[in-house]
Amino acid sequence: MATVLVADDHPLTREALASLLAQHGFDVVGEASDGHEAIALSDDLQPQLVLLDLTMPAMDGLTALPRIRAAAPEAEVVVLTASGTEENLLAAIRAGAAGYLLKSEPPERIAEFLRGVVDGEAALSGAVARRLVDRLRAGGRLDGGVPDAIAAKLSAREVEVLLLLDEHLTTDEIAGRLFISEHTVRSHVKSLLRKLGASSRREAIERLAVARS
Repeated sequence: MATVLVADDHPLTREALASLLAQHGFDVVGEASDGHEAIALSDDLQPQLVLLDLTMPAMDGLTALPRIRAAAPEAEVVVLTASGTEENLLAAIRAGAAGYLLKSEPPERIAEFLRGVVDGEAALSGAVARRLVDRLRAGGRLDGGVPDAIAAKLSAREVEVLLLLDEHLTTDEIAGRLFISEHTVRSHVKSLLRKLGASSRREAIERLAVARS
């Protein structure tokens, strides 16, 4: 039986998922209500799978994802969310997610996807997979067009923040787009400025433009 940690801020959702997984031969060893708990329980329980929601209080799923993978290196993390946006999909893939599933999937289909992940397969909901294929067919890059020289210096989340800065979004707009707090946005901005050797947001955007040219 594959061991699973379920991370979702809604108790009823966690209960329903635990019941579903148990019916399909999985062993739910823990439940977390936010990113901090998911990281701590991943470290303590070392599950084979972590089923991770994106929108959670205290720490969202995308922020927690790379930390979960660091805490439990053998665990496969599968995002289960209501958000099918391209930004979240690409951020999750870059952060190391083995799958990205929508909560609109039939329960049996979710269990089938997770069995595939245990067997070494990737798991993408149909609508999500289509978006990814369309992007690649159009010649798009999974890093959103950030040149390697810059992307190599930044974390996946910092790349996302830099791209949104390039769209001239404000701190609160970035927070809303990425489902994180304004404080977290400011921390990412401060970190990416330091890594790029830039003194301001404008200078960071200018460096991005120069690297693209």
